[in-house]
Amino acid sequence: MGLICVDIEASGLGPDSYPIEVAWRCELTGDQDSFLIDPASVEGWVYWDDFAEELHGIEPELLARQGVSAEVACERLNRLLAGKTLTCDAYDFDLFWLTRLFESQGETMTFSVQGIERFLTTEQCAEYRQRTQYRRHRALSDVEDQMAALRQLLKEVA
Repeated sequence: MGLICVDIEASGLGPDSYPIEVAWRCELTGDQDSFLIDPASVEGWVYWDDFAEELHGIEPELLARQGVSAEVACERLNRLLAGKTLTCDAYDFDLFWLTRLFESQGETMTFSVQGIERFLTTEQCAEYRQRTQYRRHRALSDVEDQMAALRQLLKEVA
C-alpha cells in the first residue's frame, strides 16, 4: 500500500489552536516518528482548551518538559518526509495545524498532505469513521488505528 499516515494532537479545535503532538508511520518501511511540541517555543501559542486536554491527556507541563521546539519539529518533519505524501483522516484540521507549525518558523513543508477521501469512496469513508470512532487520541496510537482500518478497508475491496 505504501501509505504514510500522520496524526496531530492540538491545544484545541479553535482558530487559535496549535499542534502539540505529531506522529507518522510509513507502512512500507515501518519508519515512524512521534514527538511533543513545546508551545513556549512560539510566541503567541497560549490558547489552551481543557476539553482537548481531557481527550488527549497531554498536560502543558508535559509539553514543557518533553516537547521539542517548533523549529526542531519543522526540521525533523522536513528531513524525514521530504518529497513524500502523508495521509490523514482529519485533513482540514491536520493541514491547518501543520501550516501553523511551519508558518510559525517561516518554513515551507517539503512534503504534502492528503485526506483519506482522496482514495476511499464515500461509503468506505463512512465505514472508516465507524471503525475509528473510539480512538485513544494520542498521535502514534491514532496513526496505528488509521493504518489498521485503512489496510482492512482496502483489503476488502481488493
